Amino acid sequence: MCIRWLFRYSQLQQPWRAAFLKHIRCGHQGARRWTHPAGGPYRAVIFDMGGVLIPSPGSVAAEWELQNDIPPGTILKAFISGGENGPWMKFMRGEIATEDFLRQFERLCSEISKTSVPVGSFFSLMTSEQVAKQFPVMAEAITQIRAKGLQTAVLSNNFYLPNGKSFLPLDRKQFDVVVESCLEGVSKPDPRIYRLCLERLGLPPSESILLDDLRPNLKAAASLGIHTIQVHDPETAVKELEARLGFTLRTFVPNTCPGRKTMDIPRDSLEKYLKDLLGTQSTGPLELLQLDRGQSKPTYYVRLADRQLVLRKKPLGTLLPSARTVEKEFRIMKALANAGVPVPRVLDLCEDPGVIGAPFYLMEYCPGLIYRDPALPGLEPTQRRAIYTAMNRVLCRIHSVDLKAAGLEDYEKHGDCVPRQVQSWIKHYRASETSTIPAMERLIQWLPLHLPRPQKTTVVHGDFRLDNLLFHPEKNEVLAVLDWELSTVGDPLVDVASSCLPHYLPSSFPGSLLRGFRDCDFTQLGIPTAEEYFRMYCLHSGMPPADNWNFYMAFSFFRVAAILQGVYKSSLTGQASFVATEPSGKLTEFISNLAWDFAIKEGFRVFKEMPATKPPMRSYHTSYIPFPESSPTHASKGPLVISPEERGRHQASAEGWTLSLLIEYLDGKQRTESW
Repeated sequence: MCIRWLFRYSQLQQPWRAAFLKHIRCGHQGARRWTHPAGGPYRAVIFDMGGVLIPSPGSVAAEWELQNDIPPGTILKAFISGGENGPWMKFMRGEIATEDFLRQFERLCSEISKTSVPVGSFFSLMTSEQVAKQFPVMAEAITQIRAKGLQTAVLSNNFYLPNGKSFLPLDRKQFDVVVESCLEGVSKPDPRIYRLCLERLGLPPSESILLDDLRPNLKAAASLGIHTIQVHDPETAVKELEARLGFTLRTFVPNTCPGRKTMDIPRDSLEKYLKDLLGTQSTGPLELLQLDRGQSKPTYYVRLADRQLVLRKKPLGTLLPSARTVEKEFRIMKALANAGVPVPRVLDLCEDPGVIGAPFYLMEYCPGLIYRDPALPGLEPTQRRAIYTAMNRVLCRIHSVDLKAAGLEDYEKHGDCVPRQVQSWIKHYRASETSTIPAMERLIQWLPLHLPRPQKTTVVHGDFRLDNLLFHPEKNEVLAVLDWELSTVGDPLVDVASSCLPHYLPSSFPGSLLRGFRDCDFTQLGIPTAEEYFRMYCLHSGMPPADNWNFYMAFSFFRVAAILQGVYKSSLTGQASFVATEPSGKLTEFISNLAWDFAIKEGFRVFKEMPATKPPMRSYHTSYIPFPESSPTHASKGPLVISPEERGRHQASAEGWTLSLLIEYLDGKQRTESW
């Protein structure tokens, strides 16, 4: 339903229309903004309830209608029906009992929708503890406001419940003054209710701020001299309120962790740089917290005055061969933002190591949700599927970027993209190797001989997975794609395979960097299987399905194993951005064995697809290949021994190499056979 269309053609007066549509998001009323220190002209903050402290009735109605097959907009039309003398308005002023309201409102909704509408079900949902919960960011803001000595008030259009109590699902101890429309017999935007609130606060209008989500309510308050903030979403509203009050309203920043001493950066130098960059002369302290993001580059949350930023800097010490530079990250994110990909807005790149000891770049801090567990516990199956669908679609958007138009033609070498990445990760692994891992040795031999032919070349994120996405707090919408340190230009299926890694990892996987749900029921969870996810990608991107999916999974797990090995070695030398929680590099071996499993599956596929007219095996060449102890073919732990002549024969025929490994796996012998 188009709400603006409803506004345009309704014959009701604007103040009464707006009083019901709590979730309508209008533009700011142009209130003047300024920043001043705590203890300035404000002495109280007044909060509306629905749409500010708890979800609005309108937003709850929209979801309830969708779930119950009620025509969209039915509840909203009933809200505004009858204007000042309609059942909803009388109910908010406490003029009719709950039973009478439900009876009248149900009849009205049924007339509007031409079908029976169980209004009692909607009312129960709207007033339930599950839905009517205070936004945590607002609860924290109220605590901080009171700690600074300011008063707080709630000024709500509410109603009576069947038990005779007013609907106010809030801790009243949070507020110095509580004003409820059903108790006072008057509701917003009537000026009398604002005056009543100010009288109980004992303050003139100019010393208070009102937060409301409706423009008419704000307009009425502003006409009395009250300063106002329109609430579109709680996070943004708190940011603006902080700017008005001049002090922070949040003591906890999500996704941060205590900083290590080895990760400290000079605050005075950084603060001077930021003030010059942002043009602020705030005397407030610089807030600096380490974010638990980015394994090779220290990442920080930075707050100065009313600006919240994220800083990414190069690590100290010797970098691994494939370590990405902050300059490249800054460039790719800036280009993708201009191309319509949701990424944090980058602000500045500082290549001068003299400022904080290493080059760094700054971007805006984006509040939102990061789902650490790919199984999405606590969500409904429909929500899980919607989140994975949004993840799939944003990946398609990344892969649809025109390299030339985005100025990324020279971002990486074009041509043999996957071979280049395979060799790069082999070098990465060799540079961080601390012991011999048999599966990694076999993969290093196998991967270069089974390279696919990419269907197209696109921007590749390089580490695309659910916990690198920032979601909207209330919508299944990706606000930003994070961590571009491994980005390149290459085969897009590398990203698709990367996003399916959790499908093949057990939920008991001990790593802190990866989690899985291989042993879970996908249907029960509502999460698409890897095959469904791949088909979804092909449908959205217009790319035909690839038959060598197992290669991409083998390479993806090999890449993860190389990353884990790099993180492990960095943790030993103190270069990693956090201390590894695993006591050894055993995770690398675990992941490399998974990668080798996919290599074997690819061998089965090639074997099945070989033509029946293939010439019989003529000769045999014997070499010895180590298998892990968990493998049924394990017989020894000796090193890989292949003569140069035999290696040449294998490299001349990828199919021969695949078949030889397959035969060895099936035979259980320490022998390879080639055509």
